[in-house]
Amino acid sequence: MNKLFFLFFALFPLCAQSAVVTESLCFELSPSSPVKLELRTYYDEASKWSGGFVKYAKSSEPISIVLTDSQNEILDPDAPWQHTRNWSEVINGEVMGTYELMTQGSQIVSMSYTKQSNGKVYSFGINTSIDSSPESGCKWE
Repeated sequence: MNKLFFLFFALFPLCAQSAVVTESLCFELSPSSPVKLELRTYYDEASKWSGGFVKYAKSSEPISIVLTDSQNEILDPDAPWQHTRNWSEVINGEVMGTYELMTQGSQIVSMSYTKQSNGKVYSFGINTSIDSSPESGCKWE
């Protein structure tokens, strides 16, 4: 009986843990634009924590982003929900801009960046032809 009791508690933490979901997406202003960025996000179901970063192709430093809003909307009962997430870009403790990612099911509807200092909005398109993985990110050529 003691062995079963010990075995139960030894294995219980393995059952209680949940995986962190990682998403790595590659975006560009246009196919001919040199402005390309990777959006990498992390979500822990158990703690409800989200975090992430963006990394521009020509930069060696990632920029931290913080999830500030997440909304689900049913546009049609027969279609997947529309999910909108807003991320604040934080550099040296200051919010410098906001990224907005809108998805419907597995489809990217839109991705934009709004610069805090002047309100200028940049719209990005997803680039699915770039090799990407959660471990290595976007492999820009």
